[in-house]
Amino acid sequence: MKRRGHFVCHGRVQGVFFRDSAREEANHIGLTGWVRNRPDGTVELVAEGGIEGVEDFHRWCVHGPPYANVTSVDVSYSAATGEFEGFCVHF
Repeated sequence: MKRRGHFVCHGRVQGVFFRDSAREEANHIGLTGWVRNRPDGTVELVAEGGIEGVEDFHRWCVHGPPYANVTSVDVSYSAATGEFEGFCVHF
């Protein structure tokens, strides 16, 4: 069964290689989706894959890359749509 996770990370999450690190982590886990910076200073991510993989990615989002300081993560789950071919960074 596939799952979709939608995450919004708050804190010091821009300017710390969050997007590229998220792409690397998603590729390592085998997830598809995207990540982008939002104008309000948060980082938004959508990831699809196996339930365990999406949950692992959520746990990664809670900490982020080494220079990030994640203060909270908004998360919602739904059924995967299968619309993505890989995991990409949106600019």
